[in-house]
Amino acid sequence: MPTDKDCLFCRIIAGEIPSQKIYEDERTYAFMDINPASTGHALIIPKEHARDIHDLSPEALAATALSAQKVAAAVRDTVAPDGINLLQCNEPAAGQTVFHFHLHVIPRMEADGLALGWPIVPGDMDAIASLATRLRERLDSKNT
Repeated sequence: MPTDKDCLFCRIIAGEIPSQKIYEDERTYAFMDINPASTGHALIIPKEHARDIHDLSPEALAATALSAQKVAAAVRDTVAPDGINLLQCNEPAAGQTVFHFHLHVIPRMEADGLALGWPIVPGDMDAIASLATRLRERLDSKNT
C-alpha cells in the first residue's frame, strides 16, 4: 500500500506519532480525534495513502466505509448519542486540513451547538433536472 513519509496520518499508522487507536484491520486504522467536535469523535483512515476521495482506490474506500460502520456502532453503544454524523471533506474549501482521505464519526446530542447543515430552500427544479442529465451522461460515458 502506498504511504507518504511526510503525511501525518501515514506516520500515525506507522506508530511514529502516538494516537488513541480504537480499531485496526489490514486496510484501515481508527483512532480518537485529538481536536474533537464532541465526546467520542473518531477518525477512520485507510492505510493506503490517498489525498482525497478522488485519489482513493475503490477497495480502500469500501474498507474505510465498513470500518466506519463498525466504529459508529461502537460509539453509539458506548457514548449513547442522539445521532451520529459521518463527515468526509475534500480540499480546503470543504474543510479538509489533513491531506490523507479520512472519515469523521461525530456523535451528536440534541442542542449540542455544533453547526452542520444548510437552510432548506427549494432549488430551481429546471436547473436541478438539467444538471442531473449532465451528471448521468458523464457517469454513463465513464461506465462504457
